[in-house]
Amino acid sequence: MSEVVAAVEAVFSDAGALAQSVPEYVPRTGQIQMARVVAETMETGGTLVVEAGTGIGKTYAYLVPSLLSGHKVLISTATKALQDQLFGRDIPAVIAMLKSPARVALLKGRSSYLCLHRLTNARHDGMLQTAAPLRLLGQVEQWAVSTRFGDVAEVPALEESAQVLPLVTSTRENCGASKCPRYTDCFLYKARRDAMNADMVVINHHLFFADANVRESGVAELLPTVNTVVFDEAHQLNDIGVQFLGRQWSTGQALALGRDAVFTGAQCARGLADWPHLVEQMEMAVVALHAVFTEQGGAPQRALWALGVPDGLSPAIWTSRMVRFVDTIRTLTMALRNRSLSGVLAN
Repeated sequence: MSEVVAAVEAVFSDAGALAQSVPEYVPRTGQIQMARVVAETMETGGTLVVEAGTGIGKTYAYLVPSLLSGHKVLISTATKALQDQLFGRDIPAVIAMLKSPARVALLKGRSSYLCLHRLTNARHDGMLQTAAPLRLLGQVEQWAVSTRFGDVAEVPALEESAQVLPLVTSTRENCGASKCPRYTDCFLYKARRDAMNADMVVINHHLFFADANVRESGVAELLPTVNTVVFDEAHQLNDIGVQFLGRQWSTGQALALGRDAVFTGAQCARGLADWPHLVEQMEMAVVALHAVFTEQGGAPQRALWALGVPDGLSPAIWTSRMVRFVDTIRTLTMALRNRSLSGVLAN
């Protein structure tokens, strides 16, 4: 038996660190067995799949060997809620119990972090016209002064706002990265730097697949290279992997394109096109396309497709709405290309 495995078993014994820290602790055979095989797998390498019922104590059974192993470890969860629970409650409790010096970081996807540059622009670009979203924007501006992590989950109303959230967070397409004037203050890149220097990083499955995708491109990496990856809620890995690595399109993405086109056109190509009109036409086409489901007896929006038409819809109506939408996208794309060409000629 290795020293690490022996140390793990000692933690879970009736006189160990867990018993001393948790009132009325009672050793559980299933938890001890799981902790042992997790420690052994970390020592020898390989893959371990564990299925255990509710109440076994799975979280501590993998956290204790992870912290005692001396490895650099990724903990990946299916949900942001479990991420926050692990980082804010479970891991600090185990670290205190073990008196571990481990450095722990929490890392979420890009859309979970406030973008300071876009927050500044949101006040001046005129995209928000009504009182409620403008009040929320004011709350976000106040919060931005004091937040440490810039995690939008700290402002529940912001995380739920379809109007304000896209204006104050970034996407891969509109992020300026190191060229951004607020790069040194950027919450996203600070979180990534902290993750690179941590001994344990808490992520989610979506971010894991995003990193795998980026690494395959050979361009960069989002996550640090580690010795061990622990997938909590692993039963959701397959669905999330298919969802992330597959190709998908949504009307929300089209609306986001419109917001960015209006802002960029007003800032960089005023007069080269009627940007508000172009985007308005595209948004009307999006609404019409989306409405086709409710117009035809509440056809499910997540339906099987056959011959280019979702099941339950009229091919003629669907095709006409789709053609209208594609035409507006094509027109907007041509305007954006003309703007890009004008910029090249100006240089």
